[in-house]
Amino acid sequence: MKLVVATPTEIVEDVDDIVSVRASDDTGAFGIQPGHADFLAVLPISVVSWRTKTRSGVVVIRGGILTVQGGIRIDIAARGAWREDQLSDLGPSALAELQREDSDEDVTRKSEHRLHLATMRQIERLLRGARKETTTPRLDAGASPGAGEARS
Repeated sequence: MKLVVATPTEIVEDVDDIVSVRASDDTGAFGIQPGHADFLAVLPISVVSWRTKTRSGVVVIRGGILTVQGGIRIDIAARGAWREDQLSDLGPSALAELQREDSDEDVTRKSEHRLHLATMRQIERLLRGARKETTTPRLDAGASPGAGEARS
């Protein structure tokens, strides 16, 4: 089998002669071996491990999509990914750090969305006020009847 892990900016892993791949989704861990049925899985922040006859490796996935095609090709399209030869090389807090960063990005994205909506509402209020001014007849102070008479 062939394994390709890609992010929007690079190919992180491209390995031939894969004997097995282990990954996990929200339902739990699963394994893939040559001849596996076509398959699609949504990967959360997780570790994907792979093995050939002579070596092995791990890839930390920052969320993505895993597909198996024809039992001979595994593709992972990820938001972000990092590879190491051993899981221990990643450090004990690598997954926790990624999950924290992902959570922080969600908070930032929601804040930006709220700010955008508030801006759009304010623009709508201003435009609504401008429409009322142009559709409501206004009398100028000099043109109104008796406007100059009240002065002494």
